[in-house]
Amino acid sequence: GHNAKAHAIGYFPLVLAGIVLAFRQKYIWGFLLTTLAMALQISANHFQMTYYLLLLVLVLGIAYLVEAIRKGELKHFVKTVSILMLAVVLSLILNATGLMATKEYAAWSTRGETELTLLPDGSPREDSNGLSRDYITEYSYGLAESLNLFIPGLFGGSNSENLGEDSETYQFMIREGFSRAQAKQLSEGLPAYWGDQPIVAAPAYVGATVIFMFLLGVFLVKGRLKWWLLGGAILSLLLSWGKNFGFLTDFLIAYFPMYNKFRAVSSIQVILELCVPALAMAGLYYFMKGSGQELKEKALKTSIGIVTAVCALLFVFKGSFSFEGVNDLYYRKNIFGDAIMDAIVEDRKALYNSDLLRSFMLVLVVAGLLFAFLKEKLRRNTLLLALTAVVLFDLVGVAKRYVNDDDFVQARMMERPFSMNAADKEILRDTTIFRVYDPSDGMSGARAAFFHNSIGGYHAAKPGRFQELYDYQIARNNVSVLNMLNVKYVFQQDEKGNTYPAVNPYANGNAWFVSSFIRAENADEEINALTDFNEKHQAVLRSGTVPEALFSTPLVKDSTASIQLTSYKPNHLVYKARTAQNAFAVFSEIYYPKGWNAYLNGEQVAHVQANYVLRGMEVPRGEHTIEFRFEPQVVATGSRISLAGSVLFVLLTIGALYYEFKIRKNTVSSE
Repeated sequence: GHNAKAHAIGYFPLVLAGIVLAFRQKYIWGFLLTTLAMALQISANHFQMTYYLLLLVLVLGIAYLVEAIRKGELKHFVKTVSILMLAVVLSLILNATGLMATKEYAAWSTRGETELTLLPDGSPREDSNGLSRDYITEYSYGLAESLNLFIPGLFGGSNSENLGEDSETYQFMIREGFSRAQAKQLSEGLPAYWGDQPIVAAPAYVGATVIFMFLLGVFLVKGRLKWWLLGGAILSLLLSWGKNFGFLTDFLIAYFPMYNKFRAVSSIQVILELCVPALAMAGLYYFMKGSGQELKEKALKTSIGIVTAVCALLFVFKGSFSFEGVNDLYYRKNIFGDAIMDAIVEDRKALYNSDLLRSFMLVLVVAGLLFAFLKEKLRRNTLLLALTAVVLFDLVGVAKRYVNDDDFVQARMMERPFSMNAADKEILRDTTIFRVYDPSDGMSGARAAFFHNSIGGYHAAKPGRFQELYDYQIARNNVSVLNMLNVKYVFQQDEKGNTYPAVNPYANGNAWFVSSFIRAENADEEINALTDFNEKHQAVLRSGTVPEALFSTPLVKDSTASIQLTSYKPNHLVYKARTAQNAFAVFSEIYYPKGWNAYLNGEQVAHVQANYVLRGMEVPRGEHTIEFRFEPQVVATGSRISLAGSVLFVLLTIGALYYEFKIRKNTVSSE
C-alpha cells in the first residue's frame, strides 16, 4: 500500500550522493545529480518522506558547516550551498504541476485549517492550522520499545504474530478442548505486540548484526562522516518517540514549517534505517583498512561490552515488564477472555527470551569473525563473504516472519482484491447515477468504493469539509444528509448475517430545486443547520460566501420544474433543466472552486457552496443546458513551468557533457 513511500525512500541515497559530490567541489555533476535525484524524490509524491530527508540534509549541512569553520573554508561552503539551493529550485520547477496542484488542494483537505470552532460534541476546538497533536502523535514509538531495533521480538513483534503449534496459546486451546483448526487459526495471528502504538504490522528491526557494526563505526569512524550519520540516527530516534518525548515533538509542531501536516511520527525511523547501516559499512571499512590494530581491538571489545551489558540487563530485569499491551483490556473483555490472554502473555515472554538470545548469539558470531580477521585467521574477502551470509541470515530470517510465500499471490487477486457478492450484483443492475453507503466501513472502508460510487474510501488527506460532514452528521445517522448525497443504497445485514442492499427511496437524486434558504453566519451554524432541515426544499447557504442579494431572491417552487443529469464523466457533468420561474438548484456533487467551472447554455456562470459541501446555482426560467467542467488552471500553468524546467535541465546536461568532454580532450592533448 505504501508504494509512494517506498519510492521516495529509494531516492534518499541519490540525493545525498549529489550533495556530497557538490561539497567535494564536483560542482557541475553535484548540481545535476542533486537536481535529478531531488526531482525524482519529489515526483514520488510522498512529501512526508521528502520532509524527513530534508531534516537529514540539515544535519549533514551542519556537519559540513562546522568543518568549514574549523578549516577556514566558509567561501567554499557558501558556494556549494548556493549551487545546491539552485538545484533544489530547479527540481521544484520540474515538479511544478504536482506541487502547485497539491498546495492548492491542501487548504481544502484535512491537512488544512478548519473554520469550525466547536467539536461534534459541542466542546471548543483547539486552534490549529494542521492536524491535531493527538492525531500526529498517535503512532509514537515507545522509549524502551526502541530496543526492538536490535531485538525484533522484544515487544512481541506485531499485532498478528505467527507462533505456530509450539506456542503456549495453541497448547492451551488444545488442552481446553478447542479444535485444532481453531487453535491454529489463533496461534498464526496472535496479538503478540504489547508496545505503545495502537497497531504494528512488524517491528522496525534494523538487525542485531548491523547495530553491532554500527557501534563499531561510532568508535572507528572519525570526523564529519560519523557525526552527520550518528546525528541523523539520533534525531530520527528522538522524533519517532513523538508524545513520549513531548518537549522535542511539541517544539517542531509549533515552530517547524509544515511539521504539523504529517502523522505517524514513528515513520521518521526511515532516516535511522539509512544512517545506521551506512555508518556500519563505514565502520567495517575502517576496521579492515590499514593499521591501528590496538584501536580496532579496543573498539571491538567496547562494542561487545555494550551489547553484552544491554542483553544482560534485559534478561535480568525482564520481570519488571508487564507484557500487557494497550489493547489487552479490550481483548480480554470482548474477544479472548482472561485465560487465553494469559496464554498470549506467556507467548510474549517466550518470544522476548528467544529473540534476546538470538540477537546476542548473532553478535557473538560477527564479533568472532572480526576477531579472527584481526588475528589474521581470516582473509579480507573471506570475512566479507562470511559477514554477508550472517547479515542476510539475520535480516531475511526476521523479514520472512512478515513477508513470505503466502504474501505472493496471483496478479488477478491484487487487481480484484474483493469478491463480488449478491448485494453488489443487485446494485450493479441499476444503471442510474447514485451513491452507496456501507455503515460497517464508515469513511475509511474501500470495499464499497471498489464496486460502486461510494461516500467512503480511505485517503490520508480527505477533503476537509467532507470529513467534517461525516464526523458531525453522517456518523450520527443523519438520513437527510445521506439523501442530499444521493445515497440510494445502504448495505445492511439480515438476521442470518447476510449482506443486502437496502433501498433508500428518499434519495434526492443528482440535482433538485429548492424553495427556501437557511442562512448561516459561520461554519458552526452552517454544519449544525444540517441537523434538522428539509433537504428537498431548503438549502443552507453561508453568509459571506455567496452574493448577499441571493438571500433576498424570491423563490417560487414550480411543481412542473425538472432538472436531470444527462451525461456523467468524472470531469464533465451535463444537466437538462426546465423551470417556469427563476429557481435555485442544488447539485449532489462536492463543491471545489479550484477548477470546477459552471456553464449555462455554454456561457460560464457563477456557482456557490450549498449544504456545507455541495454545489448550488441560480437557474433562470426557461429550458437550459447546465454543465460542470473540471478545468484547473493550476495544471495548465504548472505544465508550462515544468516544460520550461525540463528544457533548461536538458540544456544544462548537454552543456555539462560538452564541458567534460572538452576538458578531457585538452588534458589528453597536453599529455
